[in-house]
Amino acid sequence: MLNNRVDIITMGCSKNLVDSELLMRQFAANGYIVSHDPEETTGDVVVINTCGFTNDAKEESVNMILQYAVARKRNKIKKLFVMGCLSERYLQDLQKLIPEVDKFYGKFNWKNLISDLGKSYYNELSNERLLTTPSHYAYLKIAEGCNRSCSYCSIPLIVGKYRSRSVEEILKEAESLVKQGVKEFQIIAQDLTYYGKDLYKAFKIAELIERISSIPGVEWIRLHYAYPAQFPMDMLRVMRENHNVCKYLDIALQHSSDSMLKIMRRNISREETIRLLKAIREEVPGIHLRTTMMVGHPGETDEDFADLVDFVKTMRFERLGTFIYSDEEGTYSNLHYKDTIDSETKEKRMNILMNIQEQIAGEINETKTGKTLKVIIDREEADYYIGRTEYDSPEIDAEVLIEKTQKLTTGDFYNVLITGTQFFDLSGKII
Repeated sequence: MLNNRVDIITMGCSKNLVDSELLMRQFAANGYIVSHDPEETTGDVVVINTCGFTNDAKEESVNMILQYAVARKRNKIKKLFVMGCLSERYLQDLQKLIPEVDKFYGKFNWKNLISDLGKSYYNELSNERLLTTPSHYAYLKIAEGCNRSCSYCSIPLIVGKYRSRSVEEILKEAESLVKQGVKEFQIIAQDLTYYGKDLYKAFKIAELIERISSIPGVEWIRLHYAYPAQFPMDMLRVMRENHNVCKYLDIALQHSSDSMLKIMRRNISREETIRLLKAIREEVPGIHLRTTMMVGHPGETDEDFADLVDFVKTMRFERLGTFIYSDEEGTYSNLHYKDTIDSETKEKRMNILMNIQEQIAGEINETKTGKTLKVIIDREEADYYIGRTEYDSPEIDAEVLIEKTQKLTTGDFYNVLITGTQFFDLSGKII
């Protein structure tokens, strides 16, 4: 007889986290007590939601499964289920490799997990979630899959073609979350800018965000994972004119040299990228841009990397992350190019870029000293309250460390005078 406790472990991105939250709600509706990423397992049932995006992510997911497979073998847990991107792509291999797992599910058939336990899946709760984030913010996934053909990316192989959720369904979920106390939405998809093209035969991201912004109680909306080619320029008006749409855009550029953009199949040139960035900054004054750059892709020469260094120095992104190319099975790069750049060179290039970005981010942070910014409080620690500005996404961007001169409430907004910087973070005090 199983106890009524379930532990769910989520690997990978925030899109996976949303799936875990949906599953948690179904478990709760069936009378289970659900824990997410527990420090210590208490449930007889463990569900691991895997990531299969890069080789490192695959290895991390497999190691997690093996850890709990040992616990299953020793009868420390009674049921072990695996779902998500890794098992979507490598289902048969995993079944043979790790027979201790009771059942593997893919990215989309995890709903069967509930019925396989002899419980009911409640369709009327299909868009309800148990939030694992602080109660004042949530991730809102608007689509699955991707129609782009970037050379290095395995997402279309794993998740398939782009599938937009309907505007009505998304608005209904957002309204429900606001009633639960959510004030801030991180809008996520593999490619936000393609939203609606499959469903409505037109790009609808601007219309969708404008409608979400009109929901009473929505204080902040932040946009993650835009694609630079065919960027919907009407989105800029929505960002400029709606006070609750954050002046923040996560737009993955990946590289700057024309030769690398062509090899990587990005469908945009260096000059077109520069024109787009200039237009975004002109149309939305004060916007903070987050981007990612990839180093070490097959074909990247010293000249290509020098171009990228110059580009990063010139464009001065407020937020930038760098990733080393990962040779993913079945991708265009994997099939057509040899991964000939050695790991030492890749690591060196990544460190050069991040050292440049650290200086740029520090200089940009310095310009905020003496300014008063609207800040949401995420949590309380021993010496500080920790908050964020509209220019900062949870977990990945800068935080504001606020002196404990008075009692503050988590999830509330305050005007904070920025008094200084601490590495990537800011320090401030309530005024």
